[in-house]
Amino acid sequence: MTSTQAFWLAGRQETGEDTLDVTSPWDGRTVGTVSIPTDAQIEEAVAAAHAVKDELAATPAHVRAAALDHVTRQIAARAEEIARLISAENGKPMKWARGEVGRAVSTFRFATEETRRWGGGEGQRLDTDPGGTGRLAFSRRFPYGPVLGIAPFNFPLNLCAHKVAPALAVGAPIILKPAPATPLTALLLGELLSETDLPAGSWSVLTVPNDRMPDLTEDDRLPIISFTGSDRVGYAIQEAVPGKRVTLELGGNGAAVVLGDYASEADLDHAAQRIGAFANYQAGQSCISVQRVIADASVYERLVPKVVAAVEAQVNGDPSDDATDVGPMVSEDAAKRLESWVDEAVGAGARLLTGGKRDGASYAPTVLTDVPTDVKISCEEAFGPVVTLQRADGEEAAFAAVNDSKYGLQAGVFTHDVQSAFRAQRKLEVGGVIVGDVPSYRADQMPYGGVKRSGVGREGVRYAMQDYTYEKVMVFTGLDAL
Repeated sequence: MTSTQAFWLAGRQETGEDTLDVTSPWDGRTVGTVSIPTDAQIEEAVAAAHAVKDELAATPAHVRAAALDHVTRQIAARAEEIARLISAENGKPMKWARGEVGRAVSTFRFATEETRRWGGGEGQRLDTDPGGTGRLAFSRRFPYGPVLGIAPFNFPLNLCAHKVAPALAVGAPIILKPAPATPLTALLLGELLSETDLPAGSWSVLTVPNDRMPDLTEDDRLPIISFTGSDRVGYAIQEAVPGKRVTLELGGNGAAVVLGDYASEADLDHAAQRIGAFANYQAGQSCISVQRVIADASVYERLVPKVVAAVEAQVNGDPSDDATDVGPMVSEDAAKRLESWVDEAVGAGARLLTGGKRDGASYAPTVLTDVPTDVKISCEEAFGPVVTLQRADGEEAAFAAVNDSKYGLQAGVFTHDVQSAFRAQRKLEVGGVIVGDVPSYRADQMPYGGVKRSGVGREGVRYAMQDYTYEKVMVFTGLDAL
């Protein structure tokens, strides 16, 4: 029998009255059972975060940096164990799970480095006008207070890291709420944090069901909310708490544009291989996976069979097998939802070039073309292993097709033309443009986020640190010498 795992309340392990079984999307086996906190325990965690906020904000930078450095080193030391845990609860193939662990190491390392650089302040002389004679302004950034970090299932370690690491780096307590489908990795992260010297109350990992989330999001003692997930839930949170600072990393329907100058066989082979891999990595369950390919009419006919071949070359199967490229989706319900969207598109006139078959929670990598613009697979975030292909007559039409979406997270532009690259950055309504590659590239130190329905604010450690803090100015008066 699987033992029940405790959650982390103000740095210590506790159990509640109810439990939740965590099952493998691949074979349905129970991979863990976690305890669910009671209302009283949630209140205790929030009260502890509120009580410690001033102490943690005043903690020397070297103490916070040492704690983050410890987590960095322990993740690296336990990398294979953690990758297998991610794969078991998430269904992510081991090749991608190992990659996620490596990224989490980097995320905490960046936070360690930023902690030592952060908060030095900036001076500004004010005697540029007569009324400011003898005055000097000195500004520094301070945390708003405790952070509520709400993480999704698709990156159960690294997207938790992107909540926890920036908060602790600036001295803000954090309550982490992992996704109910994937709490085990977050609880392991709590184990690593428990080995540090951070003050009690600096962090909690609460396995709270989604239907009890409003009690946390609406609590005035948690002035910052960092949410990663669907736009429907994210904007509902924002609307419910208009007085809070809410950062939202939401969905997308990432487009990869192949312009007419990217025309050699080698170019198109490269584009197709990248599209095939990153339309299907994480079973397509990434906000920046390739969902739409928009190719110039001059290269479209040659590109299509290459993309189909690249998609068909993806190895489907057991996520614990090192050879597997594409594992199951997070649940059978998720796969059924995607199946219905593909069926809708085909019924409306789309052509199915490959895939289109479901087996339990697994959905075969799928390519569609001639897809009507008003069906869900065109308008919404597929969040599954499906890619659509469309042609465009020139750069302007291709960029307009990218922008014809309520989302704007990232876009990829395959081109050799530096002028086209800069036009893409200017014209595309997205938070990031990846030139020469798919939209699925993210470095954990760069600013990451979207526009339109794709969110508010930016992640990337230093940029999240800015979101969690505000600038406070101090003015010195009566200074004789500046």
